[in-house]
Amino acid sequence: MRFTAETVEAPDLPKKFTFNPKEGIDNPALVISDDKEPDVHPRLCVLRREEGQGFGFYLSRDAGRCRGHVVRQVEPWSSAERAGLRIGDHVLEVNEDFVDDKEHSTVVLKVQASGLKLYLLVLSAQDYEFAVSEGRDLLSVARSYRPEGCSRPRLCHITKEPGCGLGLSIIPIEGARGRYRLNPVTDGPAERAGIQNGDRLIWINGVSISVISYAALAKMVKKCEKHLTVLVIDSRSEEIYNRMGLPIIPAFAETHNLPYRPKTLHLTQGPQGYGFLLRQEKLRSGRIAHILREIDPCSPAETAGMEDGEIVLAVNGEQVEDAEHEGIVSKIRQSGQQVTLTTISIAGRDFYTQLAMSPLLFYDEHIPKCEPFATPALEHPEGHQNPPQPRLCELHKEGTGFGFNLGCVENKPGTYIGQVVSGSTGERAGLRKWDVLIEVNGQNVEDEYFDEVVRLITGGGTPLRLLVVDGLQYDKLRNTRQTINLGLNNKVPDASQDDFV
Repeated sequence: MRFTAETVEAPDLPKKFTFNPKEGIDNPALVISDDKEPDVHPRLCVLRREEGQGFGFYLSRDAGRCRGHVVRQVEPWSSAERAGLRIGDHVLEVNEDFVDDKEHSTVVLKVQASGLKLYLLVLSAQDYEFAVSEGRDLLSVARSYRPEGCSRPRLCHITKEPGCGLGLSIIPIEGARGRYRLNPVTDGPAERAGIQNGDRLIWINGVSISVISYAALAKMVKKCEKHLTVLVIDSRSEEIYNRMGLPIIPAFAETHNLPYRPKTLHLTQGPQGYGFLLRQEKLRSGRIAHILREIDPCSPAETAGMEDGEIVLAVNGEQVEDAEHEGIVSKIRQSGQQVTLTTISIAGRDFYTQLAMSPLLFYDEHIPKCEPFATPALEHPEGHQNPPQPRLCELHKEGTGFGFNLGCVENKPGTYIGQVVSGSTGERAGLRKWDVLIEVNGQNVEDEYFDEVVRLITGGGTPLRLLVVDGLQYDKLRNTRQTINLGLNNKVPDASQDDFV
C-alpha cells in the first residue's frame, strides 16, 4: 500500500509555561480530563407527501440482527431524499414512537398510517453500529434528542358520567388568544381518562382549537352527547415542542382510554377454507370498506375470533384499506395455509373517521411473520408408521388464556387444535397444531360438539388437562374412518366467486 506525505505547518506554540498556583491552570490545552466517548447523533427527518403518492424509500429489517429497521433505498427527488434520509439509516422512532425493538410489520403499518406527513428519528449506519458495539441503550439515544422533562402529547377519550358530566373545566389563558388550560375534577371522568391539571388543550374531536372561538368551543363541548376526545400536553412540554419547531399532533401522542382498537386475527386454513366471505360495501360515512361477512360456525374464522361486520385494515401486516377488492382477495389466497388479518368494527372505523386519522396510527399489537406454523407432516410409508401415542398436556392459565384455538367441522362432533400461540402455555405443555382432543380434564369429548368442548375448557379451571393425539394418527387410534378431516388437502379452495375466501 502506498502513502503520500503532506507537509502541515504546526501552529505557534508558547515556548515556556510558568505555573502560578494562585491563578490555577486556565489554558484549555493543559486541562487534564478522561477520554470522552465518541457520541452518536440522531437526525430528525420530516417527510411530506402528496395524496396518492409514497414517501419514496424502502424499509427492511436488519438481516444481521433480531431487531432494527434499515433504509435500503431512497428514490431520487423523493420526499425521503429531500428530508435527508439516506441509505443505511436505521429508524429509531416513527412519529416519536420508539420502534427499534418492534416487529417490522408493525413499523411498516405505522409508516403507512401516518398520513401525509411522517417524522422519522434515524441514526446513520456508522453511528448505529458504534452504538450497538458499545452496548448503548438505543431508547436512551433516541430520548436524548429531546430535552429532559419533555413529555409526549396525550390523546384522551372522556366518557360523561351522570351527575358530573365530563368532570372538566376549560379555562382561557389570559392574554393568549386561542389557548386554554384544563382543570379536571379530582377522580372525575377527565382525570381518569388521563387529563392533568394545567394541561394545554390542543385539539378536540379532530378540530384544532386554534381555529375556533371560545364560544364555538363551549358549544362543541356542550353538544357532545356521551364522549369527547381531546389532545393535550403539559405546559413545559408545549414550550419545548414550540422551541424545537415540532407540531403537537395526534401522531405523536400517547393514548388514554380510546374505545376502539384494531385487533389481529391469525387464521389457519381448514378443510373447507377459512370460512368467511369478504364483501365490498359503502359505509354511512361514504367510505368504501372491505367487510367480513357470513362467518361459518366452527370455522377457522370463528375460532380465531372473527365477528360479522368487521372491516379488514391489513393483510399479513400490509395496509389494504385503500386497495382494490380483488387485490385483497388475491393476497389472502396467496397466503397459503395461514393468514393474519388486522380488523376493526364499523363503529370503530367511524370513530377514527370522525377524528380524521387512521385506526392503525396507534396499533402496536404483535404481528407475526407469514409462516409461523409448520404444515402437517406426511405419514410415513406403510410399514414404517409409528403407533399412535396419546399425550396428556397440562396447561396453566396465563393472562392471555391458554394460548390455543380450537377447530371443528361444521355440524359434526369432534374438535382439534387449530392453532397454538408461540411461547404460550399451550406450546410449553406440548400441544401441536392438528392435535385431536380425546379428553378434557378426564372427560371424553370425541363425540361432543364444539360448543360443549368449549364449555368444558372454559369452565374447567386451571390447570387444564387435555388428552390429545396427533391428527394424522387419530383414525388408527379409533380403528374407524369416521374422523375429522384435519386439512390434509392443502390446496386453496377453488372459489366460484372472486370475493369468496
